[in-house]
Order: sequence, then structure tokens, then C-alpha cells
Amino acid sequence: MIDLTLNAESYRPGEELSGYASWLFEKVPKKLDIRLFWYTQGKGTEDALIVKSIPVDPLSRQGSQEFRFPLPKAPYSFSGRLISLIWAVEIIAEPSWESARKELLLSPSGEEIILLKGNYES
Repeated sequence: MIDLTLNAESYRPGEELSGYASWLFEKVPKKLDIRLFWYTQGKGTEDALIVKSIPVDPLSRQGSQEFRFPLPKAPYSFSGRLISLIWAVEIIAEPSWESARKELLLSPSGEEIILLKGNYES
């Protein structure tokens, strides 16, 4: 489970994202990471980029860990007709790939950027 300190859904570039990741597994995972990343979703090729990853050590079957990530200047969260860019923080275990994720918005205005189809005829 991911709990954000501010319990906000929207953040601005340069702010700090902080919170706690907690877990409970049947077996101790071989690897456990808390990740800040973005991914695209929609038509066409989907992309993803892990911006920062914090390894959890020592590994245990149950626990929690605080995390802090400075948020980058870009890219901003956006939604368009064909594709969207979504930011998230997650905790992920290997080799089972069990995970918990919390999505968030990253934008200078604090709101998602909506891309609209424009009329570009001259």
C-alpha cells in the first residue's frame, strides 16, 4: 500500500513527494523497490521511465518504509485523444511482481493538461 504524506493527487515540479510504502507477503521477496515513474497509455507504443528507485533493505515479509522523491521539472501529466502521460509511485516485489501503485498529477498549474484537437487549417 502507498500512502502519501500530503494525501494530495496533484503536485508541482520541484516539490517533494513523500509518504510510506507498506507490504505484507506470504514469502520474503528477493527484491523490493519503491519507484517514482511515468508511463504513457493509449494508442500506439506505450512508454515508461523509472525516474528514481529506492531499494528496500533489509527485506522482510511484512513492513513499511518512508520514501522521499524530489519531483522533476517535466514531463507534465497530460491527457489527449490518443495518449496520456501518467505519473505514479509504486512498491514492487520480485520475482512475484506483486505491486501497489498510487497515481498522481505533475503540472505547474496543479491540474492535468488536456490536449484538444485543434483546427490548423489556413
